[in-house]
Amino acid sequence: MPSATTPPDAHPAAAPPPRTDVVAPTREDKVSAVGSELIGGQIGRRALVGAHWWTPVRVIALMTIGMFALGMVQKFPCYDGGWFFGASSQYTHACYSDIPHLYPGRGFADGLIPYFDRLPGEMEYLEYPVLTGAFMEVAAWLTPGGGSLQHQQQIYWYVNAGMLMVCAVIIAVCVTRTHRRRPWDGLLVALAPAFALTATINWDLFAVALLAAAVLMWSRGRPLAFGVLLGLATAAKFYPFLVLGPLFLLCLRAGAWRAFGKALFGAAGAWLVVNVPVMVLAPEGWAKFYAFSRERGVDFGSVWLMISQRLNVHISPDSANNYGIALMAIGCAAMIPLTLMAPRRPRFAQLAFLVVAVFILTNKVYSPQYVLWLIPLAVLARPRWRDLLIWQAGEVAYFLGIWMYLAYTTSGDAHRGLPPDGYHAAIVAHLLGTTYLCVVIVRDILRPDRDVVRRNGEDDPSGGVLDRAPDVFAWVSAARRERTAEPAPARVGWGRPDPPEDALRKPPEPIRPV
Repeated sequence: MPSATTPPDAHPAAAPPPRTDVVAPTREDKVSAVGSELIGGQIGRRALVGAHWWTPVRVIALMTIGMFALGMVQKFPCYDGGWFFGASSQYTHACYSDIPHLYPGRGFADGLIPYFDRLPGEMEYLEYPVLTGAFMEVAAWLTPGGGSLQHQQQIYWYVNAGMLMVCAVIIAVCVTRTHRRRPWDGLLVALAPAFALTATINWDLFAVALLAAAVLMWSRGRPLAFGVLLGLATAAKFYPFLVLGPLFLLCLRAGAWRAFGKALFGAAGAWLVVNVPVMVLAPEGWAKFYAFSRERGVDFGSVWLMISQRLNVHISPDSANNYGIALMAIGCAAMIPLTLMAPRRPRFAQLAFLVVAVFILTNKVYSPQYVLWLIPLAVLARPRWRDLLIWQAGEVAYFLGIWMYLAYTTSGDAHRGLPPDGYHAAIVAHLLGTTYLCVVIVRDILRPDRDVVRRNGEDDPSGGVLDRAPDVFAWVSAARRERTAEPAPARVGWGRPDPPEDALRKPPEPIRPV
C-alpha cells in the first residue's frame, strides 16, 4: 500500500487501491485520546463505526450548531446594551459585531440598494465585495420593518446569525467529507474556540463556506465545479483566489494542465457573471471595495500597526501596501522551490493554508474574524489537536486583546482595558501561533513521513486529480527521496521513547457512508 515512503513518481496504475478504513482520532492522536475520557474513553476495537444513525457528518453538524449557539450566547451582553449604549461596553464584554452597526450605517434600514444608491456620510458606497453585499441585502429583506431602529438592528443580527449558522455547518460538513478516511477531523472545525467567538462579527463565513465547498469539489475530481465555487468565493471576499497559485504549482509538477484550465475557466467565469452587471450599471459603487482596500491605512492587528506604535513612525497606506505586496511576493516565490523540490508533491491543503497564512501575516489589517479563513484549511493541512490548540490559543488571546485594547482607548481617562503594550503582546501571540503552524506544515512537506495524513497510507486525499498522480516536472533527486522517506525517529517523552504508532493502532473498521 502507498505510504510516506512511496516515491512521488510512482505510476498510479501500479499503486494499490486506497485504504478504506476510517481513521479513529482517539487511536491516532494523544490529545484526542486524553480528551475522550470525558465521554467514556477511546473507541473500542470492536465498535461498529457508522453502523447507526449517528454518522460523523451528523455528529459534527450538530456539534457545529451547538458551538455556534454558544458563540451567539457570548454576544448577548451586547444584544440589549453594548451595541446601543456606551462606547466601551461592547468591548469590555468582548461581544462587538459589525452586523447591527452596519444595518443603519450602510443604508439597509432605509431601503437603499447597495452599490447603486449613494450613502450619507464619509462612506459613499458599501465597501464589501458584490456577493457579500447581496448576502447582506437578503438579510435586510428578511428583517421586518416595524418597531424601533434598535429592534430592527437586533432582528437583523439574528437573521444574519441564522444564515451564517448554515454557512458554518456547510464548512464543517465539507471538511468532514473532504478526507474520506478522516471524517472525524471535522470536529477540529466544530470545536475550534476562535470559530465560535468570531463567527458573527462579520460576514466572512459566507466566503469561507464557498471555499470549503470548492475544496471538496476539487477532492472529488471536479475541477470545473471547484472553479465556479472559487469564483463565487472570490466575489464574496478577496482572499480565496490566492489558492490558485499553489494549485498552479501542483498541477505543474503533476502535468495536470487540463484540470487547472477548467478550474481557472470556472473561477473567472463565475466571478465575471457576478461582478460585470454591477460593474457596468454602478461602476462607482462596484469599485468602492477595491478603492477602500487600497486606501485603507495601517489598522488593527497588523505587524505594521505594532511597528508604527512601537517606533512612533507613520506608515502611509501606500507604504504599507508596498511592504505587504513585497513580503507576499517573497512568500509566494518561496513556495516554488518548496513545491518542486519536496521529496513528495505537497498536499493541496498544505499549500493553500500557507499562501493564505502569508497573506494574513503580511497584510496591513488583521480583524479577529480573519481567523475563520484559516481554520478549515488548517484542519485539512495539519489535523493534529496539539498543534491546532497551540495556534487557537494565540488567536483567542488576540480576540480578547483587541477588544480590551479598544475598551482602553474608548474609556477616556478611566483607561479600563488593555494598554498598548498588552495589545502588542496579543498581536505577537497571533503572529507566533500562525507562524508556528506554518513551520510545522512546511516540516511535513519536507519530511512527508511526519505528515499525519500520509502516515496512514494516503497521498493527497484533498488533491482530486493530483492524488496518486505521477510527477512530470520536479527538482528532486532519487537520493533525496530515499533519504527523506526513512521513518521518523522515535520521539522521546518524559525520559523514554514513545512506542511506534503502528504498535498502538487497533485493527481498522470498514468505512461507512457519511
